[in-house]
Amino acid sequence: MDSSALRQHDPPPMPARSDHENTDVPVLDTMARPLRDLRISVTDRCNFRCPYCMPAELYGERHEFLPKSRILDFEEIQRLARLFVEGGATKIRLTGGEPLLRADLPLLVGLLARIDGVADLTLTTNGVMLAEQAEALAAAGLRRVTVSLDSLDEAVFAAMSGGKSRPAAILEGIAAAERAGLLPIKINCVVERGVNDHTIVDLARFFRGSGRIVRFIEYMDVGTLNRWDSADVVSAREIVDRIDAAFPLEAAGSNYRGEVARRYRYRDGGGEIGIIASVTQPFCGDCTRARLTTDGHFVTCLFASQGTDMQTPLRAGASDDELRALLHATWRARRDRYSEERAERTDRRDKLQMYRLGG
Repeated sequence: MDSSALRQHDPPPMPARSDHENTDVPVLDTMARPLRDLRISVTDRCNFRCPYCMPAELYGERHEFLPKSRILDFEEIQRLARLFVEGGATKIRLTGGEPLLRADLPLLVGLLARIDGVADLTLTTNGVMLAEQAEALAAAGLRRVTVSLDSLDEAVFAAMSGGKSRPAAILEGIAAAERAGLLPIKINCVVERGVNDHTIVDLARFFRGSGRIVRFIEYMDVGTLNRWDSADVVSAREIVDRIDAAFPLEAAGSNYRGEVARRYRYRDGGGEIGIIASVTQPFCGDCTRARLTTDGHFVTCLFASQGTDMQTPLRAGASDDELRALLHATWRARRDRYSEERAERTDRRDKLQMYRLGG
């Protein structure tokens, strides 16, 4: 098995249970962090080859992705998602790979939208297929979208997407999402020194005043394949300073506990931007995110090297109570704080690849 394969925890014993746990009591991890956000990777396939996630030299035409039999079906996803919601999750985000490559995705959106307790149902996409799917997704119950767009410059965009598509196609998808009412629209931009950092002010300028929120993300050491070097990180402070020099900014408060982006408003009322600073300003202490991989592993950190297998017991006939006990035991044992420990670590530990986790 290669280094991108998913290893799993030895799961805690799964007791036979005849009664539900008291779901009024929050499920907290070892640092008293609640479970609030669930990110579901619906496919490990992608139509881009971004060097920081799925470099083309390693994921070429012959790369073998997960076979259909290993991928959770829609009913399995709905069942597990319902248990996560019972455990405290109120927000579900669909990711990939590229989630819009999953056939009949609006059907899954409809199933998830019907789960009692889901306050926010959203999706992260590279936007290439969004123009043709936005209306159906909104009709099925999707609330909003986040679109990845690392630069408006044609050459820079090509370099950061593996030469796939063009910015114009992404902008078309964003416009379609807006027409479909998938609001507010957020734009994610991974900032890498010497690659696209010279275009961030242009990106801010383009979306300023549009109601769309650009979130600039420090280049992170997710996975093991992107040859990450801290010298390539453009810090949150530097990003803010560059944009502030062109369009004066002021800090804004968080919308909710666990919000990963630090918010800044344009002083003239032109909207806001967000900064996600996992490297220089870690937010592990407030992290409330759980991740469900394409093949049904419950992962408790973006930088994890392993996860708890939920698919095997589910397909072996485990009851909801048994699956719930496994889910809760995994979260209660959670002690992840990789970003806070990054500077102290001397090892280069093997980590799950981002396309399996959904970012």
